[in-house]
Amino acid sequence: MKKLKIVFLFILLMLAYIYACQIHAIPSSMILFEGEELRLKTPLGMQVKKQGNYASLQTSSELGKKQQSIQKESYEVELWNTIPVKKVMVNVIPKTEVIPLGSTIGLKLYTDGVLVVGKTEVKDIQHKEVKPYENCNIKEGDRIVAIDDKSIHCTTDLVENVNISKGKALKVQYVNEKNESFTEEMTPVQVAKQQYKLGLWVRDTAAGVGTITYYEPATKNFGALGHGIMDIDTEELIEIAKGEVTTAHVVSILKGKKGSPGEMKGTLSNQSTIGSIAKNTRLGIFGKLNNTSLLNETCMPQKIPVALREEIQEGKASLLCSLENGQTKEYEIEIEKMFRNNNENNKSMIIKVVDPELLEKTGGIIQRYEWKSYYPKWKICRSCNTCVGE
Repeated sequence: MKKLKIVFLFILLMLAYIYACQIHAIPSSMILFEGEELRLKTPLGMQVKKQGNYASLQTSSELGKKQQSIQKESYEVELWNTIPVKKVMVNVIPKTEVIPLGSTIGLKLYTDGVLVVGKTEVKDIQHKEVKPYENCNIKEGDRIVAIDDKSIHCTTDLVENVNISKGKALKVQYVNEKNESFTEEMTPVQVAKQQYKLGLWVRDTAAGVGTITYYEPATKNFGALGHGIMDIDTEELIEIAKGEVTTAHVVSILKGKKGSPGEMKGTLSNQSTIGSIAKNTRLGIFGKLNNTSLLNETCMPQKIPVALREEIQEGKASLLCSLENGQTKEYEIEIEKMFRNNNENNKSMIIKVVDPELLEKTGGIIQRYEWKSYYPKWKICRSCNTCVGE
């Protein structure tokens, strides 16, 4: 009898655990298009009730002049129509149509301030090794934004302000990865006549090639890459002040193999600017196009409505990609799995390249690399024939 009670209690606990997992799987926030009904899979005994509407939010950003009205709605998941279990916030957005692209583009990013990517000892004019930063907490990944209350926009600004100090202590203002601001004193070291150094390696620019995913004809807003640009030294998301989108020319393709993702190399030489970059986020690069004719729109498909994650089905699909002569082509892929409850990032599917032509040219999904030595390389997500979709 005692063993039966233990077994019964174990089964009861397992059922309770499974039930709790099902409740936990209910998303706390969702996005719906206008006119779309909220559909939530709930465990037995659970009901979803609408609590009310919040005021509409009129949003307008630097990405475009068009305002969008976002209606916020609140729902409550209740047990037996009486016990509140979970609240679900829903953003209702206008239906949007975009043009999918897949075109190769060049990207130039200019950081907000100058990024510290390393520290080193410097040899002063008496050939003594010195660390000017030794008593400071500044580290790799921090951004220097001001020297003696003078704004620093690029490495030239930093060099000029350090040199005119004549070796006097400077108030260095910097911002860390949490966007916290600090000010500390650093004394430059004289290394030559009229030349002083802080012992910091810095950079203010990043550039590379990538793929522009879509743009919205009504606003000319675009999205690219599907992931953020990370600094290769600090492995942190690059904070940008501004950026440019340009045309790009593919120079060569190194076919990917198992264990090696391959790469695509391109050049920005003699290319034209087609837009501006406003944001570098973990979900991708976003900005505004001002010269879409340079994207060879005659090869583009017609605009299509944006689908929600719940509408995407596993099975055959296609991707757009530009590999040669600036021409965008359609290639066959398979959506192997969907992660519909993943609200942490943009990795919502696993895709596999199956198109024979694309496999022959690239071996699957390859990384795109920058090419000019005076620009730092950015870290691109590495993947092989089967990868987590962007």
